[in-house]
Amino acid sequence: MNRHRTATREEWLAERLELLEAEKEHTRQSDALAQRRRELPWVPVTKPYRFETERGNASLLDLFQGRSQLLIYHYMFEPEYTAGCATCSTIADGFDAFAIHLAHHDVMLGAVSRAPFAKLQAYKRRMGWSFPWASSYGGDFNFDFNVSLTEQQQRDGTVVYNYRQEPAWPSRMHNAAEQATNPTEALGRLASGGEGPVADNANMTGTDVLTYTRERPGMSAFIVDDGVVYHTYSTYARGLDGLWGMYQWLDRAPKGRNETGMWWRRHDEYATA
Repeated sequence: MNRHRTATREEWLAERLELLEAEKEHTRQSDALAQRRRELPWVPVTKPYRFETERGNASLLDLFQGRSQLLIYHYMFEPEYTAGCATCSTIADGFDAFAIHLAHHDVMLGAVSRAPFAKLQAYKRRMGWSFPWASSYGGDFNFDFNVSLTEQQQRDGTVVYNYRQEPAWPSRMHNAAEQATNPTEALGRLASGGEGPVADNANMTGTDVLTYTRERPGMSAFIVDDGVVYHTYSTYARGLDGLWGMYQWLDRAPKGRNETGMWWRRHDEYATA
């Protein structure tokens, strides 16, 4: 058994105080990054996107539900999926609990997916979630915000994700170096050929890797000002790390993330996993 180094309480405290200074600097840097996000220019959203919601057919402005700010999690649920992405489900487990607090602070937080609304609602009931979840089925919203792509884009190598253009899928399929070995990394790379976290996720959605990876995770922020909706920010891949609540706790656990593969399941599957 490999044992971690030990120390006296006094020795531990000395090192902890050094670490505290580094943590404080990290917090200051995080505050500065948040300020830079807020300072990004606003881009008017001119396309008349339509969604299906619990309140009926809706515009992007309707998704604000009277608030001035809107945060959308781009939940991976392609029309052919038989169930929502298991990885996105763990993220949604986290924000479902605090969405009500943001709603009372002038921020509406919800999800948008391409699957038909009835399929989303059935899965939402299964998971016991209450956050607003809209369907963009048949529309351009997910494609325009670079979280959905076509089979043709996969073949042609015209996919742009996380602000980078990806090579054509066949070259990725045969490049073992591209295969993700860490589930967090898999969120952004989504490039394994047939094994590993991406294949595990694909299997859990009842699809193959190619179909599964035509959806990508991300989040986007919007604001309405004088009746005009503006896009203010989007992030993808490891940019979602800070929004994945369970990892913030694991990063403070003695063994850290301690993972070599996809270890999580949907919250109602652990008993049978």
